[in-house]
Amino acid sequence: MTQSEQKTLVANTAIDTLIEKGKIFSGMKIGLGTGSTAMPAVKRLAEHINSGKLKDIKAVVTSFQTQNACQEYGIPVYSLNDKIIDGELDLAIDGADEVTPDCFCIKGGGAAHVREKLVEYNSKVFVVVADSTKAVETIGTKFPVPVEIISEARVSVTNALNKLGATCVLREGVKKCGPVITDNGNWILDCTWKSPIADIAKMEEEINSIVGVVENGLFSKNKPIVFVGKSDDTVEMRNWH
Repeated sequence: MTQSEQKTLVANTAIDTLIEKGKIFSGMKIGLGTGSTAMPAVKRLAEHINSGKLKDIKAVVTSFQTQNACQEYGIPVYSLNDKIIDGELDLAIDGADEVTPDCFCIKGGGAAHVREKLVEYNSKVFVVVADSTKAVETIGTKFPVPVEIISEARVSVTNALNKLGATCVLREGVKKCGPVITDNGNWILDCTWKSPIADIAKMEEEINSIVGVVENGLFSKNKPIVFVGKSDDTVEMRNWH
């Protein structure tokens, strides 16, 4: 299977399995993620809603991209702050840029990791859907860890990240002069290390303790159920509980 086919397969399998096993049901508050694997999952969820199999689903989205998709598919969108949501979700589903066998993730290739973390760390159940290229043994040396920063803190944050062993590159816009501006109005530093990150949870905390950092793309606290689409037309499930 191609990578695109794997993304559709794993998204459809995850949504169907979660419904079949009773982890998605009518009336739920669901966080919906961002990116090329999350979008097929949003579409599959919408198909079940429009068929009448699921009713009264309340979505909280992680980006303008996902908000636009929900509007197109007819899924009602709320804020985490709305009284009907009350700052807590039943389940969140999203993609990942890398995921380890222990279900630690890097997210934020689409610069939406701050809102993704808000949604996914405030969900009772977190689910990741990924194609086989995203399944890795270690993280930190290949796909960069995005760190969202206040623009005025670029130099001081870079210096602090260098002390943590990171090499930092300011993410530049495509078809736009200058840096990427996130949905929150901030900048992104993409960070890599010469060696794999040994303690992902500790690194997540250390990066976030730097003054001027808004949030980083290491996800270690709410360990997800992971669905990985394979090239042989199968789907691997990790951390099912």
